[in-house]
Amino acid sequence: MKAAVTWHPNAPKPLALVLGTNEIASAVAARLNQARFAIVLCHDAFPPVIRRGMAFHDVLFGEARELDGVTGCRAESIADVVRIHREPGQVAVTAMHLTDIIAFRYPAVIVDARMQKHVVTPDLRGVAAIAVGIGPRFAVGHNCDIAIETHPCETGTIVAQGSTRSADGKARDLGGAGRERFVYSDQDAVWHTPLDIGMRVYKGLQLGSLGGTPVLAPLDGALRGMARDGLRVPANVKLIEIDPRGRHAAWTGMDERGQTIAASVVSAVHQVMQTSRTAGRVSAIV
Repeated sequence: MKAAVTWHPNAPKPLALVLGTNEIASAVAARLNQARFAIVLCHDAFPPVIRRGMAFHDVLFGEARELDGVTGCRAESIADVVRIHREPGQVAVTAMHLTDIIAFRYPAVIVDARMQKHVVTPDLRGVAAIAVGIGPRFAVGHNCDIAIETHPCETGTIVAQGSTRSADGKARDLGGAGRERFVYSDQDAVWHTPLDIGMRVYKGLQLGSLGGTPVLAPLDGALRGMARDGLRVPANVKLIEIDPRGRHAAWTGMDERGQTIAASVVSAVHQVMQTSRTAGRVSAIV
């Protein structure tokens, strides 16, 4: 059963800021939109978004994207955000700085879905009435109010006390392949490719070049994820993902992992709002 946050039909939609434009951030944005939040996805350049067919990310580059009936719309100004929020089923996707959004309106919720596994995580409590952390390096009461686990053995678990699991470098299995289905950048350089998400590739095929160095496909399969052509990519991040599942390969829409995490975010927000302290803060701004 899907979790839901209910509001009086005449009340303004509370604002939810989602940090990140990757597939997890996008799934969270879609679910919060369906739970009657006004959504702004704030782009962060690190790490690069590779599962672009499952994310609102490419809206920033003028491409259309819809996930589970929710449409992403590029916002270059606060006026754009206001316009987008007038329409049901639309979320704003922006490269504007977080402070620009907060200056416009105090958020009811902020969700850090950037998946920055090895970066120092800022304390976002106080930026919004409720701060939700997704993935490693979140500690409840230290840098978030509530957190969501993304580790393969506990995906979607709501962490109300303590910390989320640290990243262990292990990738979840997909069609019998784990970490070996990814290509990681070996240098900080510009990435170039003539290929697109969803294309069928074969082991050893050149997929593009990073800083002039050829990058080859590690497996046979479909391109499930790949950084955009022309992007400057830092070293030691995911550059490419191959889906080896043949005709069952998927590179668009919302996958099961994203759905699970997104549903848990809505449940977690609802859970925090039930406490008298937080519910009072939220009710004062909607």
